[in-house]
Amino acid sequence: MNGFPISEENPVEHNAPLPGHADAAIVGGGIIGVMTAYFLARKGQKVVLLEKGRIAGEQSSRNWGWVRQTGRDAAELPIMVEANRLWPELQREINEDLGLVQSGLTYLGVTPKDMAGFEEFLPLARANGVDSRILSGEEVAQMLPGASRGYLGALHTPSDYRAEPWVAVPRLARAAVRAGAILIEDCAVRGLDVAAGRIAGVVTEKGRIAAEQVMIAGGAWSSMLLRRHGVTIPQLSVKSSVLATMPVENVYEGGAADHTLAFRRRHDGGYTLAPEGFHEFYIGPDALRGALKFLRPLMNDPFSRHYLPAAPKGFPDAWGTSRNWSLDLASPFEAMRVLNPKPHAGRIKRLLSDFQTLFPQLGPVGLQASWAGMIDVMPDVVPIVDRVPDLPGLWLGTGMSGHGFGIGPGFGRILADMMTGAEAGHDMSRFRFGRFTDGSRLVMGPGM
Repeated sequence: MNGFPISEENPVEHNAPLPGHADAAIVGGGIIGVMTAYFLARKGQKVVLLEKGRIAGEQSSRNWGWVRQTGRDAAELPIMVEANRLWPELQREINEDLGLVQSGLTYLGVTPKDMAGFEEFLPLARANGVDSRILSGEEVAQMLPGASRGYLGALHTPSDYRAEPWVAVPRLARAAVRAGAILIEDCAVRGLDVAAGRIAGVVTEKGRIAAEQVMIAGGAWSSMLLRRHGVTIPQLSVKSSVLATMPVENVYEGGAADHTLAFRRRHDGGYTLAPEGFHEFYIGPDALRGALKFLRPLMNDPFSRHYLPAAPKGFPDAWGTSRNWSLDLASPFEAMRVLNPKPHAGRIKRLLSDFQTLFPQLGPVGLQASWAGMIDVMPDVVPIVDRVPDLPGLWLGTGMSGHGFGIGPGFGRILADMMTGAEAGHDMSRFRFGRFTDGSRLVMGPGM
């Protein structure tokens, strides 16, 4: 892996002709957009997915690769249980290897507060049929032989999976095409086409598409596109740095995290590492605009983020990024096809050191690649998955808050059903569009 495997240097794979009409248009080629397109196509809908850069070029391929029920928000967990069932079904149905391994995921307990939190999750897990259990310190030592530090215990879910993000999402996209979806890369949506107070389609850099339903799944770019049309959501982005090691001895088959380090075994024999709880936050116009909404989560965890005065040129919340552009001219989305932030060099170096310190039997561990991604975050750390009431025909699947990869098939199925008039099959009130403006008390999720 020389650098990150998906970039705008990759050849365009999906270059279908722009249709004049679709039943539904999806903006964004990450896991949420791809899975919604897949399930809509399976329902016989004419669906077109439009991606300004490359399928899975941004956060959907840059995440940890955890398919996680462990520690989920109470409203997310039933949907994640469905997603946990859908992942292996999809792998069989599309006859493609998604790098899916049911190896379990583990949160390691460092403090009594950690262990108390794990105990609080168990009744929720049992109510949803999830096999999470508390491990003792001795059981953790047996699970991680050779680890240099001891743990009080752990929250472990044997039925959780790991998968390979930059492999899985492109292959799922190809499956959506085989199911009948139209995918077009290098085709930015400049804006929404609105007529008589409702959605009439989208305006792309290649022309207009008429569609009675449009779903925005643009990740870090969603808020900027919506604001252009007077739709405001309190979504911000934080940067997370990740690295891939060279192949090493197998110290744990699944994924685990403590207060310092998250690690996951990969198909190629290396590990994906990330600093647990450390994110970089660029201060920009949207950040200032949404400061009051984010006050509580910032006060709850004020020091886990590194604050920077300005985002790099062209980023969604950079000071110089245009907030108002003509739909007849090039948009900010065309100016940056793939959002590719630089990883935090100091944290990457420290990650390798922390991993080698935790598992000294490995000796020096080689760095294969490092990267960063911008995570779209909501103030309560759960997404918006809902219609926009004041603009009929507009749907949102955004603000996944670092949880989107694993739960993607579940939310994709739900959005496809809701967009075609069917029931979601789950209580979706937690994810409603209006929860930040209807006077509701902010209920925090369990974090990223």
